Amino acid sequence: MNYLLCTLLIGVGATAVMDLWGLARKLLLGIAPPNYALVGRWVAYMAHGRFCHDSIVASAPVRGEHLIGWTAHYLIGIAFASLLIGIWGLAWIRHPTIGPALTIGICTVAAPFLLMQPGMGAGIAASRTPRPTSARLQSLITHAVFGLGLYATGCAIHLIFSI
Repeated sequence: MNYLLCTLLIGVGATAVMDLWGLARKLLLGIAPPNYALVGRWVAYMAHGRFCHDSIVASAPVRGEHLIGWTAHYLIGIAFASLLIGIWGLAWIRHPTIGPALTIGICTVAAPFLLMQPGMGAGIAASRTPRPTSARLQSLITHAVFGLGLYATGCAIHLIFSI
């Protein structure tokens, strides 16, 4: 199995695990999952040169923002999976371990803290939200779950394809 296919499968699998966590979190804790339409709105505005918003919710909706957001979400997951495979190589697929996967998952929380949240008007690390500590904790947990998804998907690929 080659690098590109492994990266694609691991990225999609880990992102799907993260999305399942979002659904479970809503059912068990009553916490709404992320609204990827707003991510799509933010990304769509970038094509017009606008990277920062006072509040992405207050910005006018964009046609196709749901599809754009979900597509971006999965492409970002694939990009993060490429970090795992890029750093630890295909050897990690042959013998997946949780340490590298969790390291990548937790480190990826820097993207929302330093890029997405400020660009969407929530401030650095959600500092402009009503409950920044809670938002930060939820982001950290979600990205740790993404790391677990990287590991679980790596294990599944290892077992299914006998790599």
